[in-house]
Amino acid sequence: MRELLLSAASSFILIASACANAQPIQPTPIHDDTPGHTCTLKGTDRFVGKPGSKMMGEAIKSVTKAAVLRWAPPGTMLTMDYRADRVTIYLDARKKITKINCG
Repeated sequence: MRELLLSAASSFILIASACANAQPIQPTPIHDDTPGHTCTLKGTDRFVGKPGSKMMGEAIKSVTKAAVLRWAPPGTMLTMDYRADRVTIYLDARKKITKINCG
C-alpha cells in the first residue's frame, strides 16, 4: 500500500511540474475586436461583381486589413453586432459579390 501511495505521489508531482511550466494559451477574441486590425473599405470597389471564392475572400481580407471575414449569401441572417475588425462580403444567388461592408 505504501508503495502505491509513493507511486501516486511521484506521478502527481510530475504532472504538477509539467503544468507549472506550461505557457498560457492566448485565446482568439470572439466578442472583442482584434488588436491591430481595423477594417477599411478603401480599394474594395474592384471586387464587386467578381465571383466569391476563398482566394477572393483572402484578397479582400488583406486589402481591408480585417481580422475576421464573414460571407453573406442571399437569405442568410447575420448578427447585428458591430466589429471594427470584421469585413462582410455579400453574395447574390450566382455567388457574385454584390457588396462589401466593414463591421
